[in-house]
Amino acid sequence: MYTTPTRRLLTALAATAAVVLPATGTAVAAPTPHPVTAAPARALLHPVADLSAQRLATADLVAAAKFGTDSPIDDPAREAQVLDAVAAQAKELGTDPDAVRAVFRDQIEANKLVQRTLFQRWTDHPEQAPTTRPDLAVIRVEINRITTALVQSLADTAPDRATALCRPARALATVRVIHERRLDHLHTEALARSLNSVC
Repeated sequence: MYTTPTRRLLTALAATAAVVLPATGTAVAAPTPHPVTAAPARALLHPVADLSAQRLATADLVAAAKFGTDSPIDDPAREAQVLDAVAAQAKELGTDPDAVRAVFRDQIEANKLVQRTLFQRWTDHPEQAPTTRPDLAVIRVEINRITTALVQSLADTAPDRATALCRPARALATVRVIHERRLDHLHTEALARSLNSVC
């Protein structure tokens, strides 16, 4: 007998696979799963993956704001503040602060991966470098908004992420977000990095 979180993930996985491509390459509709809970017909980890992609999109703006300045990509003091803040929010929501902290360590490293790659690209090809510098303070307001929503989403999915089906659900959600947001190779790699500790 499956536990409730496991049943929810099974339902979500089946719903995510509602359209499949067989060997012929023709799209066919899969049978509609019988609902075993009130879980929405979507991948349960899709919000986590999508918010992670949104957070990564800000890395491009952060890189543009820092490129050509003395602002370093690595900022241990700010990173510590972010990790402490998300752990405190997780505790308020009644979810594991250490687990949330681990996810956000990955989020930060993925963000820096994007920044470092863009810095190198712009250094090698100055004609591709940004011609305007975004306001870092404004960008951080958006980052904070996404961060708050992501902590909430991690809290909401905590029971499901503790099951054996978390990894396949994460993979399906990641592929779906890559397709929906048309992520390039860099942001695809970074998204995968950002979600390492979700399961």
